[in-house]
Amino acid sequence: MRASVQCCCVALLAPALASAQVARGDWASYGRDGAGSRYSPLTQITRDNVTRLAVAWTYRTGDTARTRRPAKFEATPLMVDGTLYLSTPLGRAIALDPTTGKQRWNYDAQVDRDGKWGDFANRGVSTWVDSRLPSGAPCKRRIYLTTIDARIVALDAARGMPCRDFGQNGTVDLRRGLRNSPDFVEEYQLTSPPAVIRDLLITGSSVADNNRVNAASGEVRAFDARTGALRWTWDPVPRDSTDPAWASWGQVGRTTGAANVWSVIAVDSASDLAFVPTTAPSPDYFGGERPGDNRYANSIVALRASTGKVVWSFQAVHHDLWDYDNASPPALVSLSRGGRDVPAALQATKTGQLFVLNRLSGEPIFPVEERPVPASTAPGERAAATQPFNTIIPPLSPNTLSLDSVWGATPAERDACLAQIRPLRNDGPFTPPSLEGSLVVPSNVGGAHWGGVAYDPGRHIAVVPVNRLAAFVQLIPTDRFDTAEARQNSGRLDDQYTRMRGTPYVMRRRILKAPSGLPCTPPPWGALVGINLETGAKAWEVPLGDPATLRPQLAAISKTPLGLPNLGGPIVTASGIAFIGAAIDHFLRAFDVATGRELWRGAIPAGARATPMTYEIGGKQYVVICVGGSEDWGSGDYVIAFGLSAAP
Repeated sequence: MRASVQCCCVALLAPALASAQVARGDWASYGRDGAGSRYSPLTQITRDNVTRLAVAWTYRTGDTARTRRPAKFEATPLMVDGTLYLSTPLGRAIALDPTTGKQRWNYDAQVDRDGKWGDFANRGVSTWVDSRLPSGAPCKRRIYLTTIDARIVALDAARGMPCRDFGQNGTVDLRRGLRNSPDFVEEYQLTSPPAVIRDLLITGSSVADNNRVNAASGEVRAFDARTGALRWTWDPVPRDSTDPAWASWGQVGRTTGAANVWSVIAVDSASDLAFVPTTAPSPDYFGGERPGDNRYANSIVALRASTGKVVWSFQAVHHDLWDYDNASPPALVSLSRGGRDVPAALQATKTGQLFVLNRLSGEPIFPVEERPVPASTAPGERAAATQPFNTIIPPLSPNTLSLDSVWGATPAERDACLAQIRPLRNDGPFTPPSLEGSLVVPSNVGGAHWGGVAYDPGRHIAVVPVNRLAAFVQLIPTDRFDTAEARQNSGRLDDQYTRMRGTPYVMRRRILKAPSGLPCTPPPWGALVGINLETGAKAWEVPLGDPATLRPQLAAISKTPLGLPNLGGPIVTASGIAFIGAAIDHFLRAFDVATGRELWRGAIPAGARATPMTYEIGGKQYVVICVGGSEDWGSGDYVIAFGLSAAP
């Protein structure tokens, strides 16, 4: 374990979260509150009546008719003051009646719908109330819309009109003032809503991190929620020689970009802390130009929310060579340990780890140890000698794949998988990319992914969706790169190639699949995992998704449930239900938090590559999910609300 604690004074503060109180029936932030636990106290929908859920209303944003580009509808709506608020990938904010789905207003920020955005997604809006304004005043409550072209727009929650006193006529442009400026428009994006703490907005960015060594820089910044004025900036690549992380980058590495925060930021008002999950530095598959552990990258970093100063950091991956971003927001919860409540931060990672840290100090609550991992054989690269592993909490997903466990639906399919895997370097977890090609388990989509963690405090169970896929990764010297061969492999094998400018290599990668398109890893290919945070043991694990609903012929190929690749997160309710879409089949599902048993599934028009939410109004509880994640999830622009139908 390599944690850096720069200030311990917060240990004197009360461990309880003091985020702005959320009304019982509301959902006021991406994770319901600033802490991001995704736990709702609602109990109307129970394990006994959940099978009575039916579609209450459907709303369509119209985005699918507005662009030919695949856009990922990943928003989690907010419910405050009797109105539902959401955003779309095309830069639109929408207010809906929560009982009927009828539109109340619609604001369009006019983004370039045909831009070549690397991750054309949007995960929702944020909200803040101006305590200085009287009730009913314009912009008393504000909705903050983030756009793919890196703007934050402040809107009056009642009318959907820009609050002109924020930034320039209602807008802050995040491209201004960066240490490393974007090389092209799509290199620097914004896909997640800002965190709100007191009168500050804290935001990260989405950086195309595999194109060049000195990619756009990944500063985290705080802006005044009222005026849009910049309050502080924190760069995950240290700029000060007195910073404890300075020496972990090497002289040349300090020109590196990225290490940004593209996921959601969690906040704890009581401790004046913002918890930022950082990502890989650029470029993410070769680190020869950034020697050292690259501290603060691939980390959970606790920043003093009022100043932006580092309080502590915990690095989940040293010197990342695998695109193992901390893709999900931390969940801030309270755990019972030794008869007392301990303030904790839960971070699930693409490596398949669930790190449980004291959120005031960064120290692991469940033990973590450094274990030796393979060295790099690529000229110019020096991989980290060790990586952190939990010693009690088991891996959320497999981190090895032996030849004996390679899977195929038929002998011919398995032989095709073996032919791909046998030549690869396969030295276990954290096998570095190599010239001959390396087997990487988990793949760059996890393990755990941006869907993150939901925590049930009554049952002490953390619920985490995971993928169970393997990837092929290769470094190709630029003087040996064959463009024609790459074009052929991109079509035949779905290979991705990236010229990592400033390095001597081209990166090549793909998910390992048989000719049928089925993964070479044994099923289930996607799962939902419950971890007991009283003991650290795995409480249960169940397949997530059913490929037979998409391809009925798959029902007969395996006695083991197959599960499906998934992206999107879970929520839990006080009645003991976990709701999740995420899988590429077309269902919203409900699981028993205590046992993992699937209780219900509701058909939806496409895959839901988003995290659901729940609220109560007029005495009725609803569960809402945005549908249409593009790619394997299928196109769509649906907002669908489920509620209990009348008892038979």
